[in-house]
Amino acid sequence: MAYRVQLERESKKDTAKKLKSAIPKAPANNPAITVAAPSAPVSKPSVATAGSTIKSPLPGVIIQVIAKQGDTVKSGQKLLVLEAMKMENNILADRDGKISEIKVSQGQSVLEGADLIVIE
Repeated sequence: MAYRVQLERESKKDTAKKLKSAIPKAPANNPAITVAAPSAPVSKPSVATAGSTIKSPLPGVIIQVIAKQGDTVKSGQKLLVLEAMKMENNILADRDGKISEIKVSQGQSVLEGADLIVIE
């Protein structure tokens, strides 16, 4: 079975009318609009730690925790592996020190900026 399809073309005048009617009209007696200044940013309370905290660079799933609490690490040493967007990302120590706390475990989902490891 065959079908015949034919498209109708709108005139430029009809298109202009539709566009003009889509724009909301301002009231004749338009009072000045004031916008309040944004309030101070809301921040979550954080617990102060003596060490440096390694944070997640992007959301993902922890697929391997290599370091252990109490380990001494050097800057650039691989601490854990984070899978994000089907790619494995090595999370490295940002300085020399001793791992005082590991805040994640294998298989755990983390958000961007989540605390992963604390290095003293």
